[in-house]
Amino acid sequence: MAHRKTNAPRLDRVEPANLTPGDTGALRTGDHCEGELYVRADLDDRDLTGTTFLECSLETVSMNNAELRGARFLECTFTELFAPVFRASRSTWRDVVLEGTRWGSAELYDGVFESVRIKGGKLDFVNFRSSKLSDVVVSDCIIGELDLTDVTGSRIAFVRCRIGTLTLSNSRLRDVDLRTSDFRTINGMEGLRGVTIDEYQLGLLAPYLAETLGISVED
Repeated sequence: MAHRKTNAPRLDRVEPANLTPGDTGALRTGDHCEGELYVRADLDDRDLTGTTFLECSLETVSMNNAELRGARFLECTFTELFAPVFRASRSTWRDVVLEGTRWGSAELYDGVFESVRIKGGKLDFVNFRSSKLSDVVVSDCIIGELDLTDVTGSRIAFVRCRIGTLTLSNSRLRDVDLRTSDFRTINGMEGLRGVTIDEYQLGLLAPYLAETLGISVED
């Protein structure tokens, strides 16, 4: 029987150029920021609801407890984004690269993520509930808890990641590749439909699959 090959994420190159220094003090709710560079910026506790960042680069930026609900990040790069509490529900991320991210609790539910790369970093709890993800690569990250409940996702790869708890309840996934990553616990086993794992991972999941299917294993 032939097996369908897992389709890899399709990622566009993101290289914002000809940037001008951005004025963090001037940022307001609903602003449109285009072609700007922010370095060592402190955006803690700021209300940036509905703000758009287009072709911007943010380097060593702190956004702890900033309100980013409905914000839009388009063709942007982030380096060392720090936020013990990252509040960005209903946000849109398209053609974005994040490197060295450190999030405590990340509220990313009801969002849209297209052509996004998260490279390296430590993420304690990431809440993608009810979001739409397509063409996403998360690589070399330590993730304490990853919540994909009610997520619709396609062409997603977790590469060399360490994931503590992965929750997939009611998710609708296709071409999601977990083969090079480690995970300790999976909740919502039915959400594994559309996920690719290797034989070793299948062995680790066998007890959970048996429990989910009501299979008794006896000597």
